[in-house]
Amino acid sequence: MDRIVVTGGNRLEGRVAVAGAKNSVLPMIAAALLTDDQVNLFDIPPLDDVFTIGEVLQRLGADVRLHQPGTVTIRAGDLESCEAPYDLVRKMRASALVMGPLLARLGRAKLPLPGGCAIGSRPIDLHIKGLRALGAIIEAGHGFFEARAGRLRGNRLYLDYPSVGATENLLMAATLAEGVTVIENAAEEPEVADLAALLRKMGARILGAGTKVIRVEGVERLGGASHRAIPDRIEAGTYMVAAAITGGDVYVANAMAEHLDPVIAKLTECGALVIEDAGGVRVVGPDRPRATNVKTLPYPGFPTDMQPQFMALLTLADGSSVITETVFENRFMHVPEFERMGAEIIADGRTAIVKGVPRLSGAPVRATDLRAGAALVLAGLAAEGETDVWGVHHLDRGYVNIEGKLRSLGAKVARVEDRLLARRSS
Repeated sequence: MDRIVVTGGNRLEGRVAVAGAKNSVLPMIAAALLTDDQVNLFDIPPLDDVFTIGEVLQRLGADVRLHQPGTVTIRAGDLESCEAPYDLVRKMRASALVMGPLLARLGRAKLPLPGGCAIGSRPIDLHIKGLRALGAIIEAGHGFFEARAGRLRGNRLYLDYPSVGATENLLMAATLAEGVTVIENAAEEPEVADLAALLRKMGARILGAGTKVIRVEGVERLGGASHRAIPDRIEAGTYMVAAAITGGDVYVANAMAEHLDPVIAKLTECGALVIEDAGGVRVVGPDRPRATNVKTLPYPGFPTDMQPQFMALLTLADGSSVITETVFENRFMHVPEFERMGAEIIADGRTAIVKGVPRLSGAPVRATDLRAGAALVLAGLAAEGETDVWGVHHLDRGYVNIEGKLRSLGAKVARVEDRLLARRSS
């Protein structure tokens, strides 16, 4: 029902702080299923996705409590169920992360086919293949995966693609498996290393997390632990692009520059000044960005979750840019929305040619997914007139109070509820 209304033309200035990384927090919450002791997590952003996976654990029988500010405590003592609820799993693909921990601890799990943003095919066959290699028997039918196993057994696993979710699921499952598990062609994202840091505090024996080869020596039992999530690099990158697209001067506190190397490199190529220090990253935007080419890749390459935001920046660049999307085959659904604002983009398959225009014009647009929603807000910041961004429920899955944070930097942004639609649906 809500929409975000952006009146463009304001140069952003000031300081904004980023929250804990959503993509670290979700697997860490799932990891609490591996023990009956209490797990304490800090810097947990109050996002819809976090609430969803927390409710998944509650429906399994875990005690999940959100304390302010940003602290979650979880005790998964006597779990009442091994079936993840369909109504929650269909909302979010990350719900599949409970499968590995449930199998490792209980020897059984039932999972509906998961949902999430409609940005392309994201099958969980790599998860299933890996769990089978660890000794699980998994059958599919009637929209569910049903898995069972005695104690999982360590094995050498090779991922056909360095999937973050599969790496995390198999890593968690391997912590309680008998013997040694080696995951080859593993995802190298910082969020994988962050999950491993929590698991090690719980007593897991893990080497190589954050590299292409992870070695896990299974243990009999894991215990409780306390852990603080790393800052969200995608939220940080979004505000960095916001500074660049408005010609602003913004200090992004808590941003970890070492996790943002490809974003910083491309912002620099576009003419932005990027200054790094121990507390965050400052971005001073150019009068007009320069064109550059972007190719998304698994970490440490340019993140696919920053592609829509960067496309917004390049719509205003001096010259033509080529964006190549190698991670998801359907992640250009925001192109028609940018075109409604006056952008000139030719998309063909996994490639988009963006011819920069001198200005964008405000228009009604609709977010097709989480990062596209953020990109449309960024475009609205630089556009002439007013931009109505619909479908902002997507934004609530990945950004904490994005409109409030942008207002603190001088943007004219407001969230508006369509009361007529609200009355009709009530």
